[in-house]
Amino acid sequence: MKALVTGGTGFVGSHLTEKLLEKGWEVKCLTRKTSNLRWLKNLNVEIICGSFFDDNSLKKAVEDVDYIFHIAGAVMSKTTQGYFISNQIATKNLAEASIKYNKNLKRFIYLSSQTVYGPSLNGEPTKETDDCKPITTYGKSKLAAEKELLNLAEELPLTIIRPPAIYGPRDEAIYQYFLAVSKGLISLIGFSDKFISIIHSHDLINGIMLAAENENAIGEIYNISSEKYYSWKDIGDICKKAIGRKTITIRLPHFLVYTVAAFSQLFGYLTTKGAVFNIEKARDFTQKYWILSPEKAIKQLGFKQEVSLEDGIKSTIEWYKQNGWMK
Repeated sequence: MKALVTGGTGFVGSHLTEKLLEKGWEVKCLTRKTSNLRWLKNLNVEIICGSFFDDNSLKKAVEDVDYIFHIAGAVMSKTTQGYFISNQIATKNLAEASIKYNKNLKRFIYLSSQTVYGPSLNGEPTKETDDCKPITTYGKSKLAAEKELLNLAEELPLTIIRPPAIYGPRDEAIYQYFLAVSKGLISLIGFSDKFISIIHSHDLINGIMLAAENENAIGEIYNISSEKYYSWKDIGDICKKAIGRKTITIRLPHFLVYTVAAFSQLFGYLTTKGAVFNIEKARDFTQKYWILSPEKAIKQLGFKQEVSLEDGIKSTIEWYKQNGWMK
C-alpha cells in the first residue's frame, strides 16, 4: 500500500507516518519549504515540497497513492481568514486534486476536531449524530472543511475522524500544562470542575487505521476518543504523581482568564503567527464539558482505548524528560 500524509512533520502526522512504515506501507509526505523535518529526517519517506495552493505539487502528491491521510491544518491564526484558508480552502483543493488525479484512491481520511460540535451543554458525551455548533473560529473552519468534503462524497471515498484533546510524545500543546505541573503549579479554571475527553496519540493512530482499513467506514464520521472523560483536577493529580513533586493548586476565576486572554491576543498581533491563547481560547477553556462518545467507533470499527490516562501521562512525561523538554 502507498499513502500520502499531510502534516507529517507535526505531532499526529509524524506518529501516523511511523505507524504506516511499521506496517510496510510506502509513504509520501507533503511539506512546506519552511517545515521542520526533525521527525521525518531518519524515516524512509518521499518528501514532496509544495503547497495546497499549487496544482503541480498537489498532482505529484496525490497521484499513485492508495490512501490519503489529511492531517495538516491551522490551529491558530492572526485572522479569521487565515483559519478558513488553511483549513477549509486547503482541504477543498486537496480533495479536488485527489478526484482529478487519482481515480483509484481507496480512501481519503480527514482529521477534523471535536471543536466542530462545540461543548456539550447537557453534560452528556457528544455523538456523531448531534448538531454541530462550534464556538470558535477554528471549530467553524474545521466544520467548513468537512462540508467541502461531504459535498464531494459521491466522488471521494471519504472518512472523517473527530478527536478530542490529544497528548503524547512530541505534543507541544498540552505539554505546556505538564511543564507547569513540573514547576509545581496546577491551575484550574473556574470554581467548578471542567471535564474533557482526552486521547493518547497511540490510540488515535490506531483508530485512524481501523477507520482507513474498514470498507464500511466510507462516508462515515467517527469520534476517536477516550472511553472515559476526566476532570482537570483528575489530570492534575495524575501529572503530579507521575512527575513526583509537590504542587500548589490555584483556581482562576473566569473573568481573570478572559483578561489574560485579551492581553495575550493584543500582544499576539505583534507576532508572526498570533497568540496561542486568545479570547476564543478562553471561551473554549471556560466551558464545563468537552466530552465525546466513542461508542460508534467501538461498535463499527472495533476501536478500543489501549492507553490509560495514568500510563499515557507517565510515558509522555518520561519522553519529555529523555528529550530535554522537561527536567
